[in-house]
Amino acid sequence: MTQKRHRLNVIALTFIGLFLQIGSSQGANPVINKRKVIGASPADQQLSDYFRYHAEKLAKRSLKNIKDLETWEKKRSVYRTQLFEMLGLSPLPAKTDLKTKITHSTTSAGFIVENITFQSRPGLHVTGNLYRPIKQEGKIPAILYVCGHGNVKKNGISYGSKAHYQHHGAWFARNGYVCLTIDTLQLGEIEGLHHGTYREGMWWWLSRGYTPAGVEAWNCIRALDYLQSRPEVDGEKLGVTGRSGGGAYSWWISAIDERIKASVPVAGITNLKNYVIDGAVEGHCDCMFMVNTYQWDYAQVAALVAPRPLLISNTDKDSIFPLDGVVDVYRKTMQIYELYGVPQNLGLQITEGPHKDTQELRIHAFHWFNHFLKGDDSLIEMAATKFHTPEELKVFKTLPKDQKNTKIHESFVKQTKATIPQDTQQWEQQSAEWKKLLLTKSFRAWPKKNDTTTKTKVATATKDGLTLKTVTFDSQTHVPLKLFIIVPEKSPEKGIGQATLNVLNQEEWEAFTQVLAPVFPDSFSQNSKSKISPDLYQKLRQQVVDQKTAVAYFAPRGIGLSSWNPEKRKQIQIKRRFYLLGQSLEGMQSWDVRRAIQELKRQPDFAKSELRLVGTGNTAALCLYASLFEKGINELDLTGMPASHQNGPALLNVLRFLDVPQALAMAASRTRVKLSKVNAEDWMYPAKVSQQLGWDAKQLQIQEN
Repeated sequence: MTQKRHRLNVIALTFIGLFLQIGSSQGANPVINKRKVIGASPADQQLSDYFRYHAEKLAKRSLKNIKDLETWEKKRSVYRTQLFEMLGLSPLPAKTDLKTKITHSTTSAGFIVENITFQSRPGLHVTGNLYRPIKQEGKIPAILYVCGHGNVKKNGISYGSKAHYQHHGAWFARNGYVCLTIDTLQLGEIEGLHHGTYREGMWWWLSRGYTPAGVEAWNCIRALDYLQSRPEVDGEKLGVTGRSGGGAYSWWISAIDERIKASVPVAGITNLKNYVIDGAVEGHCDCMFMVNTYQWDYAQVAALVAPRPLLISNTDKDSIFPLDGVVDVYRKTMQIYELYGVPQNLGLQITEGPHKDTQELRIHAFHWFNHFLKGDDSLIEMAATKFHTPEELKVFKTLPKDQKNTKIHESFVKQTKATIPQDTQQWEQQSAEWKKLLLTKSFRAWPKKNDTTTKTKVATATKDGLTLKTVTFDSQTHVPLKLFIIVPEKSPEKGIGQATLNVLNQEEWEAFTQVLAPVFPDSFSQNSKSKISPDLYQKLRQQVVDQKTAVAYFAPRGIGLSSWNPEKRKQIQIKRRFYLLGQSLEGMQSWDVRRAIQELKRQPDFAKSELRLVGTGNTAALCLYASLFEKGINELDLTGMPASHQNGPALLNVLRFLDVPQALAMAASRTRVKLSKVNAEDWMYPAKVSQQLGWDAKQLQIQEN
């Protein structure tokens, strides 16, 4: 059978099965339609609409306007550079000595298995098993098998995922391949961490630009280095496969390393629609995702494999990789393969079953590698069988004391250290560069001017000498918010001289509504039965009426009227959805603060007002970053602001170039800043910048706890 005829037959069989599955499942498949909803409130629905809008927007943009191969080749180079960065691999780590050790070898039915370890970088130990035939003539193809989440653990001792997936390596060795099966970071003999945002509250991973997907990708790169060093291996015939988490790692290495000549990722990818809209993200740990700085849909990852042979493999009832998303990735990727004129190099295999390592999935993978790496299209007659106990496959008797696996997230992506500028010119250049990086690496998802839809409504209510203006506006599409402005009933002839904008956290929102809801019940129906707080109310009234000032209150998205499902798990998964869209919740809340500033200054009484921006804790940081991009802010009053994104709000990639003290120094160079209830030692950087550049003492005031 010729290669062309063989491929046509495979494609025909694939599409027959595919149409049988899809034709009977549209609108009926319980796996697809069982959406993980955010909640039932109107705010939850608005958030769901927001996620849908942005996921669909990115999907439409993905691989758009690529009509010819020349255009794609130019974009591919850019995309690959971006992917390295989004995996935390830019700059690429040095390829240090692997320090490979073979701790044991066992002879089985026609193959030898070696228990090996190497260090992908100093102290980052990778454990694995290398399977090879007992007899071979010349160099032979090799497969990198990357394990999914199938750990074997007995009496508190981890044997790694390699013991669970050993049947794959054994089959390859029995059929004329070398196969290196490597453990994952989390489920290896040395147990690292995949669940930083999912379970551990480590949102600083986003700020670091760290994802364990980057560690897995790097371990794969070094595993290929090792395979090419082996005398048994034909280094020009390397393949990769794995399922679930291993499917994802197969994607990373196939996309970034062209030494992979054929790949079969199994149940390792779907589209943003499935992850964000349908909620499949809730079933995945962090190793499945890059830091989506450049706002990709996942077909862009798949397309980077072209024109090399790629079989996308999945089951039809996989709840965390739903069929419709897998098919969507395939269809979009096929456009790129067709530009190369090799549609036969892209396959789609759909078999019946759940998210499971089924025999049907294995057979097609084995056949794919035989065809493309060996030119062998004979029938697969041998089953994949396990031969060894976990104990026989274990690498370490005692774990190495120099291991960095358990805390590699603290050092894998480097954090820069800022220097004190020598003069004002140097400072202005540094500040301009930081602002550029913030806009391109942290706030890339902020709407452009022509993306902002402004639908502003102003309602007024007057009582007891006060007028409450409720300004309802859209921060973005599907993000309606309210700004509450308290002014004197009789406005000063010259307008309001000073306005204070308080950006509220949830606790402050509740206190604010308790003060004003009894006075203006129609404006705060949800808290209209609250008992008035006389002291706080009189203090507010005195400030506004006697001093002829204005006080405004604003709660960004997710706080106050727009608060979402309070269940802890849902709150986590909401933040992770933002992350997959190339956003962070706090980054978009900072945009909301910008919009509130803009809406406040649009009000007729505030054209010439001095504006004071007030925030506490994390909201102080939101105010800080918003102030860097808005004009006309005369003072920042920040209380208890975290001194680092390590324990403060998550902004994508920010720790790769600056931290909160550097942002504070930038703000202080353009407006007065009062920082209170902090540890002064944490803020030495802005203090030293102020001293070095000779700023007025009032420009930056730091008050300790």
